[in-house]
Amino acid sequence: MDVWDVASLDLQPHHPEVLRSENEGRAIAINLPAGEALQEHQVHEHAWLLVAAGEVEIEQDGRTVSGGAGLLAHFEPGQRHEVRATGDARLILLLTPWPGEGHPSLRNT
Repeated sequence: MDVWDVASLDLQPHHPEVLRSENEGRAIAINLPAGEALQEHQVHEHAWLLVAAGEVEIEQDGRTVSGGAGLLAHFEPGQRHEVRATGDARLILLLTPWPGEGHPSLRNT
């Protein structure tokens, strides 16, 4: 069993911390300061975003959802979205499976 106390992790802004990475998925902890954003992007995997602390706005296809600790959002592979911190936020991002189909690390060189 692996266990993390997300509230006590020494997370620095702009330096996401990979907590675990294996074929089943990747777990990443993120410190997103108020006023900053994970600009519009997409990933090759299913993306599950959990707000562990703070407040965020999530925008996807023109729809915006706001929430705080406990908010859980899911994005299909390739679905574009943006996450903005309206207050200092601590996030957990789960990507499944890892890496997803079409991920650059799976391409033959």
